[in-house]
Amino acid sequence: MNKAELVDAIATKANVTKKEADAVLTATIETIMETVSSGDKVTLVGFGSFERRDRKEREGRNPKTNEKMVIPATTVPAFSAGKQFKESVISH
Repeated sequence: MNKAELVDAIATKANVTKKEADAVLTATIETIMETVSSGDKVTLVGFGSFERRDRKEREGRNPKTNEKMVIPATTVPAFSAGKQFKESVISH
């Protein structure tokens, strides 16, 4: 499902226009990204949580040359599915 299909589904379920559904979805995504970027966690009970995670520097290998290399430390976004979401996926 892409964003346009998600907007259509939201509009149908919430009985709103596609324009309204798109505006709400866009605002939701932007707010989650801004919040996580600033270092805070977003938790949606039953769905899951979004947060920033720090990855430590680690050793890796170049797959072409098999040469050892250092992969620098970085910060990445992460999502952890909530209990209800996990159970929904498992039961189908």
